[in-house]
This record gives sequence, structure tokens and C-alpha cells, in this order.
Amino acid sequence: MRALIVLAVAASVVGCTRWSMDHHLNNAYRAYDRGDCQRVMLELSQVDRTSRARPFIHPEVSLLRGQCLERQKLYVDAAQTYEYLIQRYPQNEYAYRARARLQTLEKLGHYRIGEAAAANPVRTTPWR
Repeated sequence: MRALIVLAVAASVVGCTRWSMDHHLNNAYRAYDRGDCQRVMLELSQVDRTSRARPFIHPEVSLLRGQCLERQKLYVDAAQTYEYLIQRYPQNEYAYRARARLQTLEKLGHYRIGEAAAANPVRTTPWR
């Protein structure tokens, strides 16, 4: 009887973790649809915390993170996220989508393949 109770509790904990991960990922997609990228990043960090033992979800999280960075006009960060996804999971469907996003960024002039990011400081007048 004790073994059955322990097994039931163990099964429920695993299910709760999976449910929590799915819940946060769904919330991230809803926030992305609303254009709330701060909420997306928060939800994706929750997914990262609950999915350490489930690496299959990481490519999807990375792609959504890159799209949100792109939406915030952080093109260099988005491109680096896409490159990470392509290098880490080259045969994954999300890597193919990341390649397409990089090509789009390149055509729009926000990204150049093989070129390092360049800092362009803003010139300001000194405070008096």
C-alpha cells in the first residue's frame, strides 16, 4: 500500500512540472500575440526553470525569445539567439525557422552574416 502511495505522489509531481511548463509556454505565446514582450521573457524564464530535465522544449523557447527580441528592435540579440539555436540544434525544425528569420533580418538590413556587432555611441552635449 505504501509503495502505491509513493508511486502516485511521484507521478503527480512529474505531471505538475509538465503542466507548469506547458502553462508558462502557453502564457508566453498569449503575451507575444498581445505584443507584451516583457511578459514573454518572464514566462520563458519560468519555462527554462521548469524544463531543465526536458531539453526538447529549448529550441521552441529560443525561437520565441528571438522573435520577441526582434519585435523590440534588438536585432543583434535576436540574430545571436537564432545563431545559437542553429548551432545547438541544427536539425530541429526551429533551427530551420531561425535560418529563415536570419535571412529576413539580412534582407531588411538589420543583420549581416559573419559580421560582428559594432557599437555606435550616441554623441551628447555635456551637462552644465
